[in-house]
Amino acid sequence: MIPRSVEEMIAVGLLPYPVESISQHGDGLINNTFKIITKKKEDPNFLLQKINNRVFKDIDALQHNIRLITEHIRRKLEKDGVKDVENRVLIPSSILSNGTSRSYYWDHNNDYWRIYVFIEESYTHEKFLNVNMAESAGKALANFHKQLLDFNAPDFKELLPDFHNTPKRVETLKKRVEKDVAGRLKDVRSEVDFLLSREKEYSKVEVLGNRGILPKRIIHQDPKVNNILFDKKGNAKCIIDLDTVMHGYLCYDVGDAVRNCTNTGMEDDKDLKNVSVDLEMFKHFINGYTNIAKDFITWAEMESLGFGPRLLTYEQAVRFLSDYLHGDKYYSYKTFYPEHNLVRARAQIKLLESMEENYQQMSDHIRSLGNWQL
Repeated sequence: MIPRSVEEMIAVGLLPYPVESISQHGDGLINNTFKIITKKKEDPNFLLQKINNRVFKDIDALQHNIRLITEHIRRKLEKDGVKDVENRVLIPSSILSNGTSRSYYWDHNNDYWRIYVFIEESYTHEKFLNVNMAESAGKALANFHKQLLDFNAPDFKELLPDFHNTPKRVETLKKRVEKDVAGRLKDVRSEVDFLLSREKEYSKVEVLGNRGILPKRIIHQDPKVNNILFDKKGNAKCIIDLDTVMHGYLCYDVGDAVRNCTNTGMEDDKDLKNVSVDLEMFKHFINGYTNIAKDFITWAEMESLGFGPRLLTYEQAVRFLSDYLHGDKYYSYKTFYPEHNLVRARAQIKLLESMEENYQQMSDHIRSLGNWQL
């Protein structure tokens, strides 16, 4: 269903090209995205996105951050002599601009919209189709990190502080267990016990960071496979969806990518027998990542890469279960039935169990890639 806001945008001429069709695009859990096909072949097509202002409360800062990041990457690519830069990094379009709009977005009765030029001959996937795609995605993530090593903008804002602060996520879960506002605790006591029994184990990255052992860098924070654009041959072109770009640890990004991209099942798989970590996909993703990252990664960061997938899978299970106990407030846009977040939490727990069982193999593979004492 196309929101009335979109129809009104077309009616008032905010889109300067005749529109052929509008359709839902992607399955992101936070923002709502539509693909706009224009009538004339010579006109560009677009992605129109409704920003979730319950999650992102400072829309001005959000859009400003994206401009800073994309302009920084563009300068890097142009300096390196890369052609067709617009096809390597997602560039916000300022087409939504008239008397009712502000920089890089449109405010329609407190609904906030932005538009991107659609990058043609690019594809998103929900799973890696083969190991070559996994390796290419690993290289793309490492290149993203490398391009931002010297990013330092004084007016860049941390919009979601502690986004991957696992101990704070656990504290939120504890509070929601105590309050049980939706009356659901009786059905999830075993899941709560499982996660809370691992609290100390999955707090150690935050401890290492606080001690200065792991350096904070600018990272993506949400590098799932459908946030990577591929060409038709399965080669990664660029990383998209830059809303959550902030300071964090490299193992957060590697961990979240592995969590999302190497799961043999679906994130909301009801049949837990389908869910496990695909070690071959993991190995090839890590091969691609470290092939680039070896030029800048520290020993401690390399050591953390094998633990990152466990950490982010644990954290995501905590977040899904926490939201379920809270009445599905955070993921409300993309929660399609009453038990959806619980199903997601159980699938993440099953994936975590698989990663814990295979952790030695995952660490051994990273050890084999260089002179790293894991």
